[in-house]
Amino acid sequence: MAVGAQVGILGGVFDPPHVGHVALARAALEQLELESLLVLVVADPGHKRLTTPADTRLELARLAFADLANTRVELDRHARTVDSLEKRQLDDAVFILGADELADFFTWKRPERVLELARLAVATRPGVSDERLRDARARIPEPDRVLSFDMPAIPVSSSDIRERVARGEGIEGLVPAPVAEAIARLGLYAEAE
Repeated sequence: MAVGAQVGILGGVFDPPHVGHVALARAALEQLELESLLVLVVADPGHKRLTTPADTRLELARLAFADLANTRVELDRHARTVDSLEKRQLDDAVFILGADELADFFTWKRPERVLELARLAVATRPGVSDERLRDARARIPEPDRVLSFDMPAIPVSSSDIRERVARGEGIEGLVPAPVAEAIARLGLYAEAE
């Protein structure tokens, strides 16, 4: 579903960024016909324990998304989506998230305000039931503010990557090559969580 929005926003902890994150960004850029993509590395999410400093995660994200045209990566000091959107005041923005995250949307800080500031672009993929997605969408007061786009199933998570590195296993194919090289060079995730 093309929307032709000016900017898409993809926020996350990115500890580390992986091929699933890049596939999500690529699918959003292509299918939503975004003019640009803003990748926001959350400095302190508040709800997740971090293993890597914000500046390091920012550098990893820059490496991960470097090949995507019209993409800018920034550090976001706001822990909550609504605070970041209010500060930035972007025109015609879409906030990109996975279908599983839409199910938790009403646990976010001021979800109605988030919908006022940006549309949601939800990536549907195998593994998230249509029923769960329908139920989540039915709770949205302005369903026209929620768009859907497809992305392939990519079975990878940041926690799995950290665990693999701690066990001394390879992560090739799970993260972009420059990210794997930086993780090795910096000695990241070598200790078990």
